[in-house]
Amino acid sequence: MQQAPEPTPTPQTPDRPETPPASTPAPEPATGYARVFAVPEFPAVFAAHALSLLGVIVSEIALSVLVYDLTGSPLMSALTFALGFLPYVVGGTLLAGIADRFPARRVLVVCDLVCAACVAPMVAPASHIGVLLVLRCALAVVSPVFQGTRMATLTDILGDGDLFVLGRSLLRIVSQSALLVGYGLGGLLLTVVSPRHALLITVGTFLTSAVLLRFGTRRRPPRAGQPGALVGDSLRGARQVLADRRIRVLLLLFWLPPMFAVVPEALAAPYAAALGAGSTGLGLLMCALPVGTIAGELYAGSRLRPAVRERIALPLVCLMLLPYLGYALHPDLTVSLLLLLLSGTGSAYTLGLDQWFVRAVPEELRGRAMTLLTAGLMTIQGVGMALAGVAAEFAGAAATVAGAGVLGTVCCVGLAVAARRTES
Repeated sequence: MQQAPEPTPTPQTPDRPETPPASTPAPEPATGYARVFAVPEFPAVFAAHALSLLGVIVSEIALSVLVYDLTGSPLMSALTFALGFLPYVVGGTLLAGIADRFPARRVLVVCDLVCAACVAPMVAPASHIGVLLVLRCALAVVSPVFQGTRMATLTDILGDGDLFVLGRSLLRIVSQSALLVGYGLGGLLLTVVSPRHALLITVGTFLTSAVLLRFGTRRRPPRAGQPGALVGDSLRGARQVLADRRIRVLLLLFWLPPMFAVVPEALAAPYAAALGAGSTGLGLLMCALPVGTIAGELYAGSRLRPAVRERIALPLVCLMLLPYLGYALHPDLTVSLLLLLLSGTGSAYTLGLDQWFVRAVPEELRGRAMTLLTAGLMTIQGVGMALAGVAAEFAGAAATVAGAGVLGTVCCVGLAVAARRTES
């Protein structure tokens, strides 16, 4: 390659010092979520998360329709959905040690392959209803291990600072967005293909996710090669995590607010019926809370500095359920939607909480702690939905939502006080 000739040096005058050339200003670093996508491995994790989530949603819809077609029973169809919550606690406690005992990439790829292997037999026309439900349980057992390992892997890829907080926020935003569009797209898909063919598409999403994680992330050694049986190690790790008062309080801050927050969603159908809002009103009531959550997270992640997000975390968690008190006045559809949107924005408290949690958990327990967090979150939301249904039988939907706002706010304030006391 031809090189340009060197410039001829210019003689300097002693009484006129040479003026230094103006330095080119360095480009400002990217702000907000753009910084996360600049990390080489994150796009693969992000895409794999979206595909796995799509697979889970499509499988839930297709399987519930398939079970109803086979049995004609609304109870069995609803039970198929319920089985997506209950086994979380099994996988999140008895199998949590997998997240730290084995290389994270291997765990994630194997989990995706296991999920694909669980869905593949559902496609067969001869699959018995009992087999379908058992395989649905197996999917729910594997899910917390996958999610906990992925969360812990984010700290390896993005570090344990603000990039991790933003990366985890993006994955939550994808999850909330999937709730908005996933079920609608799944229902549309079932108008074109049969439930079993839709399940075949789910197999493809899990396999694609496995390929992305295998070739889009690098191999890392396990965090803690603990000897002994897996179940014993998992339970021992759970005891270690829960023995720390600070971690225990932070886990409750992750778990309890969502348990109360899901009450309006659990009772959206009877409340829409009481308002005479029809199926359109029901759809809007189901979408309002996720929309508020996405808006709150996007604003906090892109506009607020890390220190500000940590400073407002506890005030937000104390205020987020207060809009539910408006249900005591039996508001119309418009006001109800505004109350849910406002409450959803308070979920931005989790950005500050994520930073505290990573800071509090020792690295060798990080995978087990993240798995326990995921399992507890899903399980307690299922419990919240069930309790809301029981309470609404006696008090009605509006009073139950208002009561959840009162009781939830009291619990959140108590946890915020405990979090302040354990800061040191």
